[in-house]
Amino acid sequence: MDAAPIPTPTPTPTPIPVDLDTWPRRQHFAHYRRAVPCTYAMTVEVDVTAFASALRGSRRKTYLAQVWALATVVNRHEEFRMCLTAAGDPAVWPVVHPAFTVLNPERETFACVWTPYDPDFGAFHEAAAPLLAAHARAVDFFPQGPPPPNAFDVSSLPWASFTGFTLNIRDGWDHLAPIFTLGRYAERDGRTLMPLAVQAHHAAADGFHTARLVNELAELLAEPGWVDA
Repeated sequence: MDAAPIPTPTPTPTPIPVDLDTWPRRQHFAHYRRAVPCTYAMTVEVDVTAFASALRGSRRKTYLAQVWALATVVNRHEEFRMCLTAAGDPAVWPVVHPAFTVLNPERETFACVWTPYDPDFGAFHEAAAPLLAAHARAVDFFPQGPPPPNAFDVSSLPWASFTGFTLNIRDGWDHLAPIFTLGRYAERDGRTLMPLAVQAHHAAADGFHTARLVNELAELLAEPGWVDA
């Protein structure tokens, strides 16, 4: 077991059940959960020109800035904080935390670590940065133990740029949390573009919601004053 810092324990909140009597997506949820259970993936290129420039002059890590930005937009929207109650009904976590991968280059395996989300990027970075260093040679898949139930997954493929990326999750119909995959930056027409794949459960979120999430992420990265705030 690796000796490494562990995030300050945060009590797991209780998910808030969705009021099915007033929920506009009640029929959509039932359809995509029971009649036609399905997930979908959207792959986009996000303009990160200003974001990349800000990180070049910063001591803070690009990967953690990407993870924090994703966690920030995810926590804005209930459809990306959804889970199921023991009875199989939809509920919403008050907050969700990012779980993200760390590569062990010698073993060519990765570990999954997590950090409690903090709306202050500086505070989040200070908590998360030691994890990257401490677990760079981790041999356990979950060196901190299993992530909390109110976590969502982020992985990075900085070795390749891509225009499509899809996960095939067997029997994954109960997994309502989004999954994000980041790719290597591409330079085009003087702009820096980041591939981003979003895997979503159709019972939790429609294309409208995922497009809004992506657009809000692009807006957040286009105004990166928070990087060194």
